[in-house]
Amino acid sequence: MSTHYFVGSGIASLAGAAFLIRDAGVKGTDIVIFEAAPGFGGALDAHGNAATGYAMYGNRMFSGDYACTFDLMSSIPSLSNPHISVNEESARAAAQHGPARVHLVVPRSAAAAAWSSTLEERHRDALRLLLDTPEQALQGQRIVDCFDEAFFSSHFWVEWSTTFALRRWHSAVEWRRYLRRTAVHDEAAVQGEAGDLYRTFNPYEHLAMPLQRWLALQGVDFRFHSQVTDIVLDADPAHLQVTALAVCVDGHEQRVDIAATDQVYATLGSMVADTTYGSMVEPAPLAKSPNDNVDAWMLWRRLAAQRPGLGNPEAFSRQVEASQWTCFTVTTDDPTFFASLARFRGQPNARGELVRFNDSGWLLTLALYPQPFFMEQPDNVAVWWGYGLAHDSPGDRVHKPMRDCTGGEILEEVLHQLKSPQRERETILASSNCIPCTMPYATSPFLVRAMGDRPQPVPVGSRNLGLLGQYVELADEVALTVEYSVRSAQQAVYALCKVPRPMPPVRVDEQVPDTTINRMLESVAGA
Repeated sequence: MSTHYFVGSGIASLAGAAFLIRDAGVKGTDIVIFEAAPGFGGALDAHGNAATGYAMYGNRMFSGDYACTFDLMSSIPSLSNPHISVNEESARAAAQHGPARVHLVVPRSAAAAAWSSTLEERHRDALRLLLDTPEQALQGQRIVDCFDEAFFSSHFWVEWSTTFALRRWHSAVEWRRYLRRTAVHDEAAVQGEAGDLYRTFNPYEHLAMPLQRWLALQGVDFRFHSQVTDIVLDADPAHLQVTALAVCVDGHEQRVDIAATDQVYATLGSMVADTTYGSMVEPAPLAKSPNDNVDAWMLWRRLAAQRPGLGNPEAFSRQVEASQWTCFTVTTDDPTFFASLARFRGQPNARGELVRFNDSGWLLTLALYPQPFFMEQPDNVAVWWGYGLAHDSPGDRVHKPMRDCTGGEILEEVLHQLKSPQRERETILASSNCIPCTMPYATSPFLVRAMGDRPQPVPVGSRNLGLLGQYVELADEVALTVEYSVRSAQQAVYALCKVPRPMPPVRVDEQVPDTTINRMLESVAGA
């Protein structure tokens, strides 16, 4: 009898365990999931209540062409109705609410001329060159290395960067993938639609909770407060085989021997390590000195030090100023905010869309969800979320970086952008709980990388080790998505277990014609 071990209980591990059961014929009772935290979910965490305020790491876009995710969730019963799948639940919500929309708030001042909807021909040429250049030739290049300074004041760039959290110093390879993966097949993606399907609840309750419940019912052994501190490999360099795991359980070190027929799947790195939360009166400051001993980064460093071909964690964990961001979640029991927003928008329905302030100092974006967004959320309570891509710049009303601001100050800045009257501001501030969240590694998968910095899901020569998550290499797929984590798990499981079922293909065109680029530009111009 073989045992299949997972390190971490994020969406990649949950998906991997489900693929083992569904497609590889593994019994749930033969699967063990180690998790250092007291609960599951990883970067899909969402928590809180109406009294203390809800909070979550980030918004998640779900495209209809996320083939691996939709394939998996077609087999998982929803939490709200066990007689239908999560996919069916999403389809019903999409039919009820319609597609997600972006409302672009254009610049209000004379500076609006700088935000031209069209690009100069040299910028179009630069886009064509980026799309036509092989990835190998772009290794080590930033987006800023491929365009002149004027490009970054264009409507096109601001739409792309604020929708997908891209900064000019991020990887040119990654943006090329986004252009080919997303815009080529759905130009509306540049406006934030991207085939986006509504969820009935937040991603944690919509995806992670149904998966975990289904796995638990299959007998999967979840071991919380269990931090895997080392993955021991066979001493023979000719074999890439795990022989033991070092696990710290409630402070006590244990050794778990791995038989030759066992398998180990490890999620590498952590987008949410060293995350801090604030409150209405306290900021969520960037961690002063990120902890080198955070479980996922430490584990990857120790693993990579043993053999070549296991990636380079330093490329993603040592540039915190380039990868951190600040977001915020607002809980309110008063309708004044939405009334103010609807008046500003000129439309009565201010739910189910993104509202972007492209001339705000923080480049603010608000995500407004159909309610309730949490399962236990009272009927009189609403939840919305937001972030500022330029969180390191001063605001227009609050003249300091977002990460240095309290929740109250962040909400003040939002209300300034909405031009809310003073009396409304007082009402909204008194009835709202804004919880800021700063994440040092939030966009680390976008950082510039070299060939080999991200290992393969099943490294060359591996007999029983699979690697999962945002920091493995998946051809053509775009990072910072749920699909990336799910695909990494499916690919690792299928390869190690020799599952005869083919992997769903990644939808991407090898050649992008000029007409497609023109349609992409026109799509942005119409935002």
